[in-house]
Amino acid sequence: MEILGTTLRICVDDLDAAVAFYEQLTGVAAQRSDRGGVSVAAVGCFLLMSGPAAELEVLRKVTATVAVPDVDEAQQVLTASGARVVAGPVATPVGRNLIALHPDGAIFEYADRRPAS
Repeated sequence: MEILGTTLRICVDDLDAAVAFYEQLTGVAAQRSDRGGVSVAAVGCFLLMSGPAAELEVLRKVTATVAVPDVDEAQQVLTASGARVVAGPVATPVGRNLIALHPDGAIFEYADRRPAS
């Protein structure tokens, strides 16, 4: 499975303040969206999330987002390697994703930019 890159996930209380900081830090404009009551801003390799405490509690358990060319292929490799897919694959605003529990207990999101079929 080819890994194209990773995104660092950061839960914040004040999304606007965090966006201003990370935009200045990276020189990249944020891309914003909302999903399930959580406001999200992607700024370079950072994914900033803000929302209800209960939602953020779940999101904090995911270590990072791993970009892959194809979530279906990632699912096959992950399960063959001993990981367990705990959510997805599902469509997102920019492609598809899944959440996987690795044998060591780490939890990662795997995402592609392919439209849902």
